[in-house]
Order: sequence, then C-alpha cells, then structure tokens
Amino acid sequence: MSAITTIRHQIMWNRLIAIVEEQARTMVRAAFSPAVREGGDLSAGVFDRQGRMLAQAVTGTPGHVNTMATAVGHFLDRFPVDGMNAGDVYITNDPWLASGHLHDVTIVTPAFHKGRVVGLFAATVHIVDVGGRGMGPDANDVYEEGILIPIMHLARREKINEDLLTVLLADSREPFQVRGDILAIMAAGHDGARRLAATLEEFGVDDLAALSDVIVTQTRKATLEALSKLKRGCFENVMTIDGYDEPVVLRAALTVTDDGVTVDYEGTSPQSARGINVPATYTAAYSTYGLMCAAAPQIPNNYGSMSCFKVTAPAGSILNAQRPAPVSARHIIGHALPDVVLGCLDQCLEAGVPAESGMMWNPYMRGYVRTTAGAAPWELFLFNAGGTGARPGQDGMSATAFPSGIKNIPVEASEAVAPIMFHQKELWTDSGGAGEHRGGLGQLVQIGAADDAEMRFQGMFDRVDHPARGRNGGMDGAPGEVRLDDGTPRSAKGLQTVPSGRRLVLCIPGGGGHGDPRKRCPRKVADDIANGLLSLEAAARLYGYIPPTARLER
Repeated sequence: MSAITTIRHQIMWNRLIAIVEEQARTMVRAAFSPAVREGGDLSAGVFDRQGRMLAQAVTGTPGHVNTMATAVGHFLDRFPVDGMNAGDVYITNDPWLASGHLHDVTIVTPAFHKGRVVGLFAATVHIVDVGGRGMGPDANDVYEEGILIPIMHLARREKINEDLLTVLLADSREPFQVRGDILAIMAAGHDGARRLAATLEEFGVDDLAALSDVIVTQTRKATLEALSKLKRGCFENVMTIDGYDEPVVLRAALTVTDDGVTVDYEGTSPQSARGINVPATYTAAYSTYGLMCAAAPQIPNNYGSMSCFKVTAPAGSILNAQRPAPVSARHIIGHALPDVVLGCLDQCLEAGVPAESGMMWNPYMRGYVRTTAGAAPWELFLFNAGGTGARPGQDGMSATAFPSGIKNIPVEASEAVAPIMFHQKELWTDSGGAGEHRGGLGQLVQIGAADDAEMRFQGMFDRVDHPARGRNGGMDGAPGEVRLDDGTPRSAKGLQTVPSGRRLVLCIPGGGGHGDPRKRCPRKVADDIANGLLSLEAAARLYGYIPPTARLER
C-alpha cells in the first residue's frame, strides 16, 4: 500500500468519525426527552455491508454502542443488504437481539451510493416509556415490561410505518416524547447516509470495502499489541452486590493469551425472578468496555478492537438470562461488570487499575397532573451519578457517571418537563473512600412533587449493603441510602410511593479509595476540608490529620 493511499484511508477514517459524531449531535439537538437531549443516553455508529462497526460517536454510552455492534448483524440476518431500498429504515427493541431491555430502541438506516448499499448507520436510544409496568425491576417476565418490537420496518421507501407508531404510542405514558425521539433518530440516520455518500463522491470511491478492511485490520493489530503488555495466565475476581431479594455474586475468570482476552462468568449467581437479569449482549458490552478502558484505552472502539475480546456466561445465570426473563433494570447488574473485570486486570496490568465506583442511581419518577381533560400521566427518567473509584495516581471523580458515560441532567431541564422540584442536589461530604488517592464523592439529592402531590418512583439502586471497595489499602466508599425527608426508609429496589408533602432523599454512594490513607498528602486533606468534601472529624479519624492551629498549640 502506497503512502498516499495510507494517508487517504486515514483521512477517510477521520471523516467517518466526524460523520457519526454529527449523527449523534443531530439526535441530541432534535430529541424531545431530557434523557437523550440533556443526558446523551444514546449511541451512533457506521457499519460496513457485513455489519462490522467501523466508527462510533464520542457522544453516547458504551452499553448502547457495544450492544449495537452486535445488533446490526441480527438486522442483516432478517434483511440482507441487497434487498434494502432507499428510504428503508429498520427498528427493534428486542432485549436479546439489541440493548438488553425494552426501553432502548435500535434503529438502522442503510446508506446508498450510486444505487447500491455502501454502509449502515445505526443508533440506540433510550425511550422514556414503552408501556407495561414501566422501567423497573418488579416484573415477573419480559411480557409485563412493555411492548416488544421485533426486527421490522420503521419506514419503507421513505414512508413511515404509522401502524407501528400508533401501537407503540398507544402503549406509552409519554407518547409525545417517544414519537419525537424516534423521528430524531430517523433524521440523524438519513443525515449520516447523506454525508457518507458525499464523502465517497469527494474521494472518488464507490464503496467502503477497502477502507473497512484497513480499519478492522489496523485496529485489531493495535489492540493485540496493547494487550501484549498484560501478564499471561488466568486471573479471577469476585464481587458481591445487593441484588433484589438477596445478594448477587459476580465471579469472573479472565484469561490472557496471544490471541486476546477471554472473560468467563462461570460461578455467577443464577437468573433472578426479578427484572435485574442481564441478556448476554449487555454482559459482553460492559465487560468489553471495562477491558478496553484499562488495557487498551487509546485504541478506537470498532469491530477490529472488539474482536480481541470474548465474553461468556452460563445460560440461565443472571449474566445470560434466557427468554422470557424480566430484564428492565439490567443496568443495575451490568454497570458493575467493569469493576469486576478491573479486579481481574489489577493482577496482570503493571500500572494498576482504579478502585470500585459508586455507580449510577437512576430513578423513574411518575405521577399524574390535573388538566382540563382530567388526570394526565407523566413519567421522567433521572440520572444521578455516584463517585468513581480512585485511580492509582489520582483521586476519583465526584458525581461522575461510570461506566455509563451519561451526563447529569440539569435540574432546570427536569423541572421544565415534569411537575417535580429539586430541594437539594450537592456533593455528599465524606462519601469518597479514604486513601492515598481519595474516591470520588457521591451526591445528596432531595426531590418532591412541585404541587406537593403524591408521586411514585422506581428504585433501581445498588451499593446500599455492599459499597464500592477500595484497592491497595484504600477504604470503601460510603454506602447508599434511600429514605424520605422525615427519615422513613425506602427500599433500593421496586415501585414505591412518596406521600403528599414528602420528599425522596437519595444518598448516592461514593467511590472506593486507592492506597494507604495515611500516605495522603496533608495539603490535599486540608484542601478537601476547605472545599467541604471532608469533615474535620473524618480527616482526623481516617487520615490522622491535625489542623495547623492544633499543631501550634502542641
């Protein structure tokens, strides 16, 4: 391959990344729901004719991106590329074929150039409501969790499948937001297809075949080179988290060879009767993400890099739930998996890995608002991030989503679309695990109905009984707590009521610390005290800190 050809391929590769980022930004700008518009709960990517992901947008979540990378192959099994027509669009929310629960829709748009399919644009987006019980862990099977859309046409030759939308919106408590988000995804896919055709025309090529092979080959080679720095062998880790009715054990064995990395979850807890189960596609998505973050952080995420990792879990385990298991709150377990694989990598990666993180707490709020036509239902998905685990050389990040990558939704945006009011949203003093490097802080959040009416919430929280563990002598982060403002305890899981006049209080967990707390720089301890991140009492107890005035008195 000539130097000029190599340069052209690199420029086109960069162009693909720019196109899918524009695809994602189009969704953000056009979306109706705060989860997409403000939180970025989405993914966008471009695929070749074989269904191999070539580039992903920076905007979005790894759970969506990495499940989408598998889902497109299922679309092609149902609709081969040579049978697609210009203006066709395809959709599914099947948890076992796409993103792991019914609230995520995956939409695929073929891109044409000179009358032939040259690629596919896909997006996975969280939809606020698809009926049933609503998003939460209470269902007994997937049939109770909402409407399931098989892989099918969303549009044929630019004509939208209004029958499908009519049924979907009739089952939703927020039909206006759902329709708006779906149309935004379609617009973004068409925009990506248009930009790709223009790029191929600009560079004078008919398709993506040559570029696709270069991207996949070069990325796989670079990933294997990064993985070559890992110690060879098998490394195990076990994590216990709260679960629903009983704790869940996540057991992983990570094997490093010259051909890549394999993670096997043999020995993990069996499938649950509640909706915290995880389909295999979501298990692989977050496990692979954790491995990439630590072992190959500078490598692009595409088919080439993902082919270096294999993730397996026994059928019927909580990480490979079988139909028709309830899976609505699969993120509770899935978001713990990067910490599980990081615990394995800590044994074979010389640079070390972060301590465990406090995870996301995402309540679904719902209620009714009085209108001239009667009582209208409302539903709102909120994102609240805990603290991340401290890193080998740095403190953890406070109120930062890991591993989801979702942004906190501004208070004002939430209050603008639902009759709620935030009475408190601040960092939780002393919640970060002590260590030479401190864990990130969680949050204190108080939410009430704007009109003091009764409202309900779906608890989908963890790390209440099993906090984020510290690493290398670091201490655990603060465990979470769910209660009302009068002190009445509430459960971390399930649909519950906030009575009229009361507020929901969420104490969101902090991340674990890294290293011996007594080795922490006194100046950093003093800064944490000055910034309200650490109390004097905790500084003395955990770090042996003596204020300067007390030292002078001595």
